[in-house]
Amino acid sequence: MSSAAAVRIAIAGAGGRMGRMLIEAVLAAPDCQLAGALDVAGSPALGQDAGAAVGRTTGVTITSDLRAGLAQAQVLIDFTRPEGTLAHLAVCRELGVKAVIGTTGFDATQKAEIGAFARDIAVMLAPNMSVGVNVLMQLIGQAARLLNQGYDIEIIEAHHRHKVDAPSGTALQMGEVVAAALGRSLKDCAVYAREGVTGERNPSTIGFSAIRGGDIIGEHTVMFAGTGERIEISHKSSSRAGYAQGALRAARFLTAHASGLFDMNDVLGLR
Repeated sequence: MSSAAAVRIAIAGAGGRMGRMLIEAVLAAPDCQLAGALDVAGSPALGQDAGAAVGRTTGVTITSDLRAGLAQAQVLIDFTRPEGTLAHLAVCRELGVKAVIGTTGFDATQKAEIGAFARDIAVMLAPNMSVGVNVLMQLIGQAARLLNQGYDIEIIEAHHRHKVDAPSGTALQMGEVVAAALGRSLKDCAVYAREGVTGERNPSTIGFSAIRGGDIIGEHTVMFAGTGERIEISHKSSSRAGYAQGALRAARFLTAHASGLFDMNDVLGLR
């Protein structure tokens, strides 16, 4: 595919590990073109060629100037922090750039802001862009419907020491899927911490456990614990490459949409 027809993509957080993985994925995709690279003011990556960390020369310089970094892009891929993502979306709307958001940790107000941006530009928001994880969401929903009596449900997730939010956005999405399958509201049945004399487990609750340590990329398990048996549905990431490939699929998907808020179910046709 010629560069004229390629999806022109800008990467936020270009100096970080996920940013470098996304840049490498874009450079390897014949139907995508790296059109911009952004990082925060003060980042040591500013001024460098965006491909330097992966041994490539791209001609795209990492910048903290949002308008300059987005000027040639059709789609921004953003795996950063909530405040930064919202600032990026404001400029995306101004310039007519679509956005793929893998950032997690948004509160309800911030999610509403994203919805407002999506009235003007196409936005794909997902806490996990791995194809495997999104297929897993379908499986756990089906399991919850079938195991709706006599099984206690616990969600266990593990991530690297640098992750700042807990439970992970993926774990929370899993909880939402399970709760919806059971006809419950997650905010009414979630248990996020246990300590001391807690009493017997309420069978209507969904428990969460978060592990943080080392360089764990991401592991998620939904446990259905019954009497005499236990069913576990798990996903373990050994590389961030799956997230990057999912993000590129989302970027391609958005090129066909002028506005609207989408998720990976839309991208993968899982609805």
